[in-house]
Amino acid sequence: MKILITGATGKLGEEFLKVYPDALTPDKQEMDITKSESIRAYFQGRRPDTVIHLAALTDIRKCEEDKELAWSINVEGTANLAKEYFRNNEKGYFVYISTACVFHGDRGNYSEEDTPYPKNFYSLTKLLGEFEVKCCNQDNWLIIRTNFVARKPWPFPKAFTDRWGTYLFADDLAQAIKQVVDKRLTGTVHVCGEEKMSMYELAKITTPDIQPMTINDYSGPALTQNMTLISKRIPAFKLKRKI
Repeated sequence: MKILITGATGKLGEEFLKVYPDALTPDKQEMDITKSESIRAYFQGRRPDTVIHLAALTDIRKCEEDKELAWSINVEGTANLAKEYFRNNEKGYFVYISTACVFHGDRGNYSEEDTPYPKNFYSLTKLLGEFEVKCCNQDNWLIIRTNFVARKPWPFPKAFTDRWGTYLFADDLAQAIKQVVDKRLTGTVHVCGEEKMSMYELAKITTPDIQPMTINDYSGPALTQNMTLISKRIPAFKLKRKI
């Protein structure tokens, strides 16, 4: 099976390359998703069976500060890629990696049946990206909502004690998503960990001296506070504390 992965240089993309070492991984120079003609040119002579779309602007603050850029990558870029892929490959399989942050975050334990309610512009663009994928093909798409971090030292000196998720590390998530993709599931699926954890609890796994903070200590765009997910379609996955 020939697979194309966008965003392969990102934290999750690096782990995907370990499970799909032969995948096509175009960079922005080879295929700019904000330009339909660039995508069309790249697909000439290439017909991957599956596209796994990871590329996105994920920095919440950056998305608020440059909404035009966030829109062009996360919404228009996703629409361009899905349209051009399905244009001559209606039987292809398009996998879009979304986020738990499409939900409001006031209660948590969101399932695939719950109604999204984004709290910030990043989350809104990811939700609209989901809609764009759905509009491009009736059957052959999969939207995966999740939350993850790289298995590396925490990138900040502090972590929230009152912001929760059902996290997986990026390497765990790549393996979990491969299982879902191999089954060729369609529709919307939540790929989540078994445990509800605060960011602080998660950060301590890789960074024992991390310092605690709360939402009240934070200033910036609104955050999705409770990002915990459940799935009514597949079992949750175990977060591996050590490798």
